[in-house]
Amino acid sequence: MSTRDKDLQEAADALNELFGQPARRPEKDLLTQFHMDVAASIQAVTEHAVLKLARSLRRETQARNLCMAGGVALNCVANGKLRKEGIFDGIWIQPAAGDAGGAVGAALAAYHLFAGQPRAVTPEQDGMSGAYLGPGFSDEDVQARLRAAGARFATLGDGDLIRATAQALADGKAVGWMQGRMEFGPRALGNRSILGDPRSPTMQKVLNLKVKYRESFRPFAPSVLHEDAQRWFDLDGASPYMLLVAPVRAEHRRDMTAEERALFGIDKLNVPRSTIPAVTHIDYSARVQTVHAGTNPRYHALISAFKGLTSCGMLVNTSFNVRGEPIVWTPEDAFRCFMGSEIDVLAVGNCYLKKEEQDPALRIDYKDQFELD
Repeated sequence: MSTRDKDLQEAADALNELFGQPARRPEKDLLTQFHMDVAASIQAVTEHAVLKLARSLRRETQARNLCMAGGVALNCVANGKLRKEGIFDGIWIQPAAGDAGGAVGAALAAYHLFAGQPRAVTPEQDGMSGAYLGPGFSDEDVQARLRAAGARFATLGDGDLIRATAQALADGKAVGWMQGRMEFGPRALGNRSILGDPRSPTMQKVLNLKVKYRESFRPFAPSVLHEDAQRWFDLDGASPYMLLVAPVRAEHRRDMTAEERALFGIDKLNVPRSTIPAVTHIDYSARVQTVHAGTNPRYHALISAFKGLTSCGMLVNTSFNVRGEPIVWTPEDAFRCFMGSEIDVLAVGNCYLKKEEQDPALRIDYKDQFELD
């Protein structure tokens, strides 16, 4: 057992003793009010600590802007409340805020402190190119790799690819979308994503149970056109890295009936709460990604095409992987996940694949191949 696993086990044992009951086993033990209360309490304490630290920092430093990193900076609910409080004029959150982001800090420390290089403010939104800093593949390379994997695909022009994918999404299909350079950090931001229709009352459950192979209550995020964000959400400013939670605007919400309010647990969670139920949380909030034409023009064009078909300028966006599996990196990874899950359509570069056209012998049973995340 690794040191990390030992630490986690010790923490679990301490909590078992404190609460007088064992840890819940995912997919085996039912969610009870106790589990919900513990989760809500931990979140409340975290938010209290974050806000208290922020107020203290503002008083001590008089700084007007705040940069955040570290694992807690991935807590989108706390981030949204911090921004709403207005303690700082501006907040910027490192998109790879977890352990991976430590590499950025180490590199910057070496560059500025040891090499003596000056700090420079970029004129763009930030200097991370939308976090699209990972590897990418040319269309020729994608085609060669897919052929070698036995994939059957059509090669489409840019406009035809966008139109075909937008139509598939409007038809309620789950789409695997692998384009350009991979994202740096834990969030899929439209280059290694599984996409769906946010208007669908069943999309969240379908993606969780038949694509991601995880518990049905897990939430999904909306990728919304930056220029449409304030039409749908009470969001002041941009959220390009999916690190802020914002309320769905009142005009898009749906009040629950008395019978629905009387429900409990998963049954209550599954009640549609807005016109975009696949991305609306139980408290009428959503974990928003604003998509900018200058940062990711192809993804922006896809959402715009979907809006042209549906009048809805957003998509459900979740990472392109199943539970416990890393986000896909290569075209082969994307095809393997496509064939091992219930994704209906796959777009890799300009290659367009339909599940029903693939060789059945290449199907994989992904459901039980990876441990729960």
